[in-house]
Amino acid sequence: MANQDYDTFRDEIAVLAISAVDGRYRDKVEDLADHVSEFALIRARIKVEVEWLIHLSEEDAVAELAPLSDDDAAFLRQIVTDFTPAQALEVKRTERITNHDVKAVEYFVKELMAARASLTGLKEWVHFACTSEDINNTAYGLMLDGALGKALIPQMRGLQTMLESLARDTADLPMLSRTHGQTASPTTLGKEFRNVSARLNRQINQLEHAQILAKFNGAVGNFNAHLAAYPDADWPAISSRFIERLGLVNNPWTTQIEPHDYLAEIFHNLSRFNQVLLDFDRDMWSYISIDYFKQRKVEGETGSSTMPHKINPIDFENSEGNLGLANALLQHMAGKLPVSRWQRDLSDSTVLRNIGPALAHCLIAYGATARGLGRLDVNKGRIAEDLALSWEVLAEPVQTVMRKYGLDEPYEQLKSATRGRRMDAEIFLDILNQLDLPPAARAELADLTPERYVGLASDLARRPLQ
Repeated sequence: MANQDYDTFRDEIAVLAISAVDGRYRDKVEDLADHVSEFALIRARIKVEVEWLIHLSEEDAVAELAPLSDDDAAFLRQIVTDFTPAQALEVKRTERITNHDVKAVEYFVKELMAARASLTGLKEWVHFACTSEDINNTAYGLMLDGALGKALIPQMRGLQTMLESLARDTADLPMLSRTHGQTASPTTLGKEFRNVSARLNRQINQLEHAQILAKFNGAVGNFNAHLAAYPDADWPAISSRFIERLGLVNNPWTTQIEPHDYLAEIFHNLSRFNQVLLDFDRDMWSYISIDYFKQRKVEGETGSSTMPHKINPIDFENSEGNLGLANALLQHMAGKLPVSRWQRDLSDSTVLRNIGPALAHCLIAYGATARGLGRLDVNKGRIAEDLALSWEVLAEPVQTVMRKYGLDEPYEQLKSATRGRRMDAEIFLDILNQLDLPPAARAELADLTPERYVGLASDLARRPLQ
């Protein structure tokens, strides 16, 4: 299909999609499809089936299955690497007959093996002693590992690195703080960026060290069928070696399903990252609204259908909305997946299929925040103007120095003189001169300005993250 024809086809499919993830936003999450789509799930299941067969052939305890030749092992693995969407549709057609998705995968692998003389007699070793959930939970683990490592974490780290750069570049730029929306002790813009960067960094570090668990222990987690066939084999060790060779962490204590606690941990971790970012999006929206940042215009872009002057903070708004959707899905999955009636019920299956949309909304949000940050310019003049009109924030250092010298009711004196009052330099000095301070202390305080009253903000903006 020519590129132009493919683009037209993709656009036609997009406008018919029910989900915005696969419609409007498909181009923003395209890379994720290779990890969490239906195609990716089928391919991961095939990988697990193939690798289990190869693994069994290498175990001495399974005497009836001789080690596969290098060529045969390569042939089986090539099924996975060469797997195509057309083949995935073949599997789906088989599923319409079996009404069982994993059984359809098993039949697909067997059919390809039947075409190779050296493997046709080994077909029944496919899915040996397995329950479907052995295949499924391991496949989902592989998919999530790829999605996190190759799609989400790089984007998350990229955002955090972007904030680090902004923190360094604006570490010394004084800025008025606002607590409860009111003027408060000054900070620097870089310190505020660093606050967010540090919070995001902590969540990324936890996610990078998250364990992805899997189980491969049969119908109810006890190796019942395995032991019936090979009672002398060390099946827990065989199973553990298999899971570990796939790059996952073995969970030996399960029912029919891996209990999904690790999934809840990861989804909670992502939710916390998202909540920090959502908080940041709202702050940036607010700072743009008071003109602390200017948004660079994009030629041809329309801000409002009726007000031509507008440049709306749409990227931060888009991010906020998608983070909310992502967290709704992530938090539901984290709460639901670890709960299963007795040894297994199927309510987790349909929920697991929504991992893709949840992660997609995350990626859409991360990209939107990055775009929003990329089109901002700091409005230093407006930030300085705000500081210059807020000399009342210096009431804090004055009353603190008064405490140092044992003066009577310093807080109350400053409260009476400044509370609810906007001040300039002249009013500040007038109040200062009425206080019974030592001359040297008064001179030091008289030399203070809002823009110099930033404490260690600049240093904290540059201090290495832990």
